[in-house]
Amino acid sequence: MASNWQYHMFKSMSRLISSLPYSWVLLIGKWLGRLYYHVAGRQRKRALQHITEGMSLTVAEGEQIIKSLFTKIGQTFLEIMYTPVLTPQNFERYISLENRHYMDEALAQGHGVVILTAHIGNWEWLGAGLALTGWPITSVIKRQPNDQHTRLLNEYREMVGMEIFARGTTELVAAAKAMKKGKALGFLADQDAGRSGIFVEFFGKTASTPPGPAVFAKRFKAPVVPCFAVRKKEGGHRLLIYEPMYYQDTGNETEDIRNFTIRMTNLLENVIRTYPDEWLWFQKRWTTQPDNPVMDSLKAATATVAAGEADDRREGEQA
Repeated sequence: MASNWQYHMFKSMSRLISSLPYSWVLLIGKWLGRLYYHVAGRQRKRALQHITEGMSLTVAEGEQIIKSLFTKIGQTFLEIMYTPVLTPQNFERYISLENRHYMDEALAQGHGVVILTAHIGNWEWLGAGLALTGWPITSVIKRQPNDQHTRLLNEYREMVGMEIFARGTTELVAAAKAMKKGKALGFLADQDAGRSGIFVEFFGKTASTPPGPAVFAKRFKAPVVPCFAVRKKEGGHRLLIYEPMYYQDTGNETEDIRNFTIRMTNLLENVIRTYPDEWLWFQKRWTTQPDNPVMDSLKAATATVAAGEADDRREGEQA
């Protein structure tokens, strides 16, 4: 009962925010972000530590960037609540696409597309912009700690035309089938992947990194298209689409997946260095360290994708 009350509270808040002019949403979000900066002491300190160490900045330089980051987080939160305003007819008022030909060309190859992205800018509006363009966008998502937050986010994701898969074996099989149909599958690849991730260097420190983008790229011979949303000074977002990256198969699966993961991680780092106040520096990105690194997630992800392919073959035989 309480959880349903939370959902309806967020929905009511969203309706109110969606009735405002966009300029008001940005202004209120700016002040909300400044308030968040002052009350979120642990996140602020963690972010400052990460950015000063990772980018070799002074404390004063780091604080300036982190203050800007928190301001943008406040705006992003209200923009997510503003999502019902977005339609195929008007979304380009808020989101401008750059280099859309890269996505068109990648999808035209017919192997599906792996979208590489991160918690940069308004990543929810990144997915919205891609889907509202008319591309077949799907995404593997992580559930929020609060189920009602997840419920609302998934409702809005589906509203703009995205197909959503939660992390888990059954959902990954469905995601694999979507790739087989030539759809684009998005991965947020900047979170700590735990004891079973691939350990690579990220901002000078070892980080457990999700193997999913590399595994899917290998299995489906799919191009990886990096995409990010960064904020415009005048309001709204630039949706940056980068040149596709391709998995190199030398026959050594473990090393090939690791090397491709390193390439993708290096690209993410370069984008963050270019737009440092757009990334969530307070993420616990470097928590897991490789005392005894394992590759269980690589094996599990590979097996799951293979299971999806096997299901497709059985369905084809039965048909």
